[in-house]
Amino acid sequence: MSFLELHGLATGYERGQPTVKDLDLQVEKGELISLLGPSGCGKTTTMRTIAGLLALQAGKVMLDGADISHMPAHKRNMGLVFQSYALFPHLDVFDNVAFGLRLRKLPELELRRRVAAVLEAVGLTGLEQRLPAQMSGGQQQRVALARAVVIEPKLLLLDEPLSNLDAKLRVQMRSELRRIQRELGVTMLYVTHDQEEALALSDRIVVMNSGKIEQLDVPEAVFNRPSNRFVAHFMGFENLFRYRGGRLWSETERNLSFPGPVPPGTASVGWRVDKVRVGEGPLDGTVQARGYLGDRVEYLIDSPLGAVKGLCDAADARWREGDRVSFSLPAEAAVFLRD
Repeated sequence: MSFLELHGLATGYERGQPTVKDLDLQVEKGELISLLGPSGCGKTTTMRTIAGLLALQAGKVMLDGADISHMPAHKRNMGLVFQSYALFPHLDVFDNVAFGLRLRKLPELELRRRVAAVLEAVGLTGLEQRLPAQMSGGQQQRVALARAVVIEPKLLLLDEPLSNLDAKLRVQMRSELRRIQRELGVTMLYVTHDQEEALALSDRIVVMNSGKIEQLDVPEAVFNRPSNRFVAHFMGFENLFRYRGGRLWSETERNLSFPGPVPPGTASVGWRVDKVRVGEGPLDGTVQARGYLGDRVEYLIDSPLGAVKGLCDAADARWREGDRVSFSLPAEAAVFLRD
């Protein structure tokens, strides 16, 4: 039996219908699972239902062998970290972190020991007397995390906890999150819409769309072997074309023969932008747009197949809007999809 199990979960209503329906998921003890998908896909609804913040319409939630489907949220022994952190502005770091332990009437000596241990784990030792307003966004995020884990929850739920941070701090904090999760051994469910964040953090990724699971797998498989067209597009295969009769077809019905063998049952073929070689190859088209990305330049090319997006080293990127440019779609870099 898995540590967390969702059986036929149905929850959240929109126009009279559940936004999440018939969802099954198993999470092992100590695992970090990301719920990944676009806005409105049902990932936050699923998390809030597990936490007991949304009513279950159908199905069952099992945690550590116990049925908690209709248990009140405050009795589920789960830690929650939200996008807004929700720190008490009038309490210092120590009292913010100790808040849940005081509600549980923990003896003062044990309370101080546990708060000190978790503050050390998140790198906030020495800042116990700081107020939230006196701290950076990254420090506030650590306080929220410490407050969630100090109660020693069976399950830690995080909903877009890094989205308010700048890009550099986000990268730093996701490494810290992974370290803390490993150090404490806590089972973690992490909601995000950021593919890179999910890839960097997760033991496994749940890709969701319209309230259902499109793919559940390790990060390497989700990135390199998407299960369908939706997952491929969401994970960065922007050049996606239908395949029939030995040819690639765009949405505008422009088509081109595919230069290589195709597995039986293939319905779509796709390439990541960084796999399309601009400036070399047998195909050509007209540059529609050019975007400077630092060490590389991104090109949008109007080709016989339709719009194709590719990259070129900035040092070699001499083409401007309206220029003709060659490119290639390497068969060895293609992903083949059944739907």
